[in-house]
This record gives sequence, structure tokens and C-alpha cells, in this order.
Amino acid sequence: MPEPGSWHWLFGLTVSVCWGLFVVTWLAGAIYNLRRAPAVRERSAAASPWLVGPAAVLVLTQFAPASLWRPITIDAQWLAVLGVVLLVACTAFTLWARAALGTMWTSAAVIKDDHVLHTSGPYGITRHPIYTGLLGMLAGTTLIEGLGRWVVLFGLGVLVVTLKIRAEERLLGRTLGAAHAQYRQRVPLLIPRLPGGHK
Repeated sequence: MPEPGSWHWLFGLTVSVCWGLFVVTWLAGAIYNLRRAPAVRERSAAASPWLVGPAAVLVLTQFAPASLWRPITIDAQWLAVLGVVLLVACTAFTLWARAALGTMWTSAAVIKDDHVLHTSGPYGITRHPIYTGLLGMLAGTTLIEGLGRWVVLFGLGVLVVTLKIRAEERLLGRTLGAAHAQYRQRVPLLIPRLPGGHK
């Protein structure tokens, strides 16, 4: 059997690989979209909340003392294994959703020329599969790290995603009208329905 330290090394490697794939994919996609994406026709007036995340990570990791998180930190291998499964699955789901969106992806809520409402693939599972995947990745990382400060980081992730979704839903509803209304009735917002669940 591997020594306990080797398991921690493997868990850490999984976190690095999954988040590394996410960052590389997003950077490559953003660079590609600068030249190939359709022009933006309408942009949400809501301010982007993405700056909140990096600022919070900096404060919680650099300035908050480790002793603050000790009471809610759990060092359990089964918890980390569960986190690995969740992180890997949600990373794959997030990358699938990003690939499906293609040049329609942006970091802000916008409507582009010839805007297409994606309703198949991951977008037939939830209306915001990238956010579903991101929150799953955060949850998986939180379990791998044994909760602690990651509980707060996950909560901040939920807050940022909620603000983004509200802005996007308002913009899509206003510009796409009946097509978006029908899509909302058919597909859940963020959490996939269980098989056999009510439509």
C-alpha cells in the first residue's frame, strides 16, 4: 500500500492538473475568440463580479491565519477520494461545455451578432453547464483540501456565479424572448435533474 504522503501528493497533482487544464483552455479560447468570435451586439449593464474571486483568494490564503480554519478542517482520505472523483468529472463537464459554446463564449453577459441559443449537449442538461462544472470543481477541491478555508472560497464561488447567472438570464430573456422562455421551462438552471425527475 502507498504511504499516506503519496496519497496527498496524488491528490495535489489532481488539483493542479484539473485547474491547469481549465486555465489553459480558457486562455487559449479567449485568445482565439479575440479574432474569430462574432461582434458583440448588446452587453449587460451589470458589473462583472469576477474580480471578487482573485481578491478573496489572496486575502484568505495570504492574510488569514491557518489556525482560523483548523476547527473546520477534516483530514480524511475518503473525503479526498470523493473530492478527486467530483473534481475530475466536473472538469470534464466544464471543458465539454466550453467546447460546445465555441466562439459564443465571453467572460461577460453579452449578445453577439447571429446569437445562437445552445440547447443541446451539456446545454440540454443545465442552462449554465460551465457554472455547474466550475462549482463542482470548487466543491471537489474543497473536499480534497479537507474543507478549511476552501469552505469560504466555495461560498464566494456560489455568490459570484449567482450574480453572473442573474445578469445572463435577464439579458437572454430580454433579447431572445419566447425561445429562451421555452428553454427555461425545459432545462434546469444549474443542477441537473435526476433521471425520471419532473420537467
